[in-house]
Amino acid sequence: MTPPLSRRGVLAGAASIGVGGAALGATATQAQARAQAAEPRGAGKAVVFRDVRPFGARESVDLTVVDGKFTDGPAPANARIVDGGGRIALPSLVDAHIHPDKTTWGSDWISRKPADGIADYCEQDVEVFRTQKRPVGERAYGLMSHAVTRGTRAMRAHADVAPAYGLAGVEGVAQARERLADALDVQIVGFPQHGVVRTPGTAELLRTAARDGLVDMVGGIDPISFDNAMDEQLDLLFGLADRYGVGVDIHLHDRDEKGTKVLRGIIERTRSLSLRGKVTVSHVFCLPMLKDAELASMAADLSDLDIALTTVAPSADLVLPIAKLKEHGVRVGLGSDGVRDSWSPFGNADMLHRAHILGWVTDIRLDDELTACYAAGAHGGADVMGLPRVEFKPGDPADFVLLRGEGVPQVVVDMPQRDVVVHRGHVVARNGELV
Repeated sequence: MTPPLSRRGVLAGAASIGVGGAALGATATQAQARAQAAEPRGAGKAVVFRDVRPFGARESVDLTVVDGKFTDGPAPANARIVDGGGRIALPSLVDAHIHPDKTTWGSDWISRKPADGIADYCEQDVEVFRTQKRPVGERAYGLMSHAVTRGTRAMRAHADVAPAYGLAGVEGVAQARERLADALDVQIVGFPQHGVVRTPGTAELLRTAARDGLVDMVGGIDPISFDNAMDEQLDLLFGLADRYGVGVDIHLHDRDEKGTKVLRGIIERTRSLSLRGKVTVSHVFCLPMLKDAELASMAADLSDLDIALTTVAPSADLVLPIAKLKEHGVRVGLGSDGVRDSWSPFGNADMLHRAHILGWVTDIRLDDELTACYAAGAHGGADVMGLPRVEFKPGDPADFVLLRGEGVPQVVVDMPQRDVVVHRGHVVARNGELV
């Protein structure tokens, strides 16, 4: 996790969220789409969402959903009907970096103490863990279900692994994932917040989690500045990934040459172990500090090995230069980080709010820039998690939200209520509540 940081900024660039002209044109001419889910709630497998405006299109259309995917074929005669009432339809958002195991969401207020560095925050994490009346699974479920009601379709959840907790964080988040299986896709990262090397016993817990299939990825944190053992940490993590077939997602906060040295070490091991597409680096505060030529060189290597990145948009000088990285084909996702935990009293697991924050800290004002903020939260996160994008084209997953608004830029600024949330073709939330 990342300590709270101040806000200031300039825009790093803009990108487009929209579907291609042909696809949007097909929708605008009343072509329908279809999708489905496993429908465990007993809902029919075909649903028509009537009178909706994909991406804020001027003319409303009907979207047909069969078996969890959009289609341009006719709606089956027995299809259920959901009236969209002229609402905008937008892709559901993806939280590419969140820590639901730490949250006090739904609990009594906790007063935080001064902290000076990651070690102090870790001590307070342990205190919160020991004093919370509700177990991790309950707290994580409360936060993750709230995220669903705000239009989140998927999240990558980092859960602390350390001797102070054992695997309680991983197990608690897994329990919440199971309870929300019909509404939310979740990847779990076993995250060694206390350090892989500096905290004895952590490496063995990570090995157990990877070997027993309890996690989808293993994490790391600042191999030089916090663990003080770059090669030992990276060799261990990449060795686990290679042996047990899990991914890697490493927190990297260093802003100087230590950060770029670690990044080069990650690139080298990804190449040597043929882990292309299975590695993510989170935060990566060193990249915004690079000059254009250095950034281009690093981005080319990241793209070549399909190493993904995530940002939580903490401030203008630390948010990743998303547009420049995308020019090189680097996958970049947006996340909400910690929520109401010992690190910060702030956070709400609302990815539309996080897209708003991305625009706020980078001081943007143009419509295409605001649209790019939504794209970072929707398409960017999907890319990082290896999920198909939602562009309302035939075959796309029917994961979307319906809300009142004029268009994507205005939605990013005003953050209207998500009136209807659809996952795999069935309604999972209405008016801020799970159904």
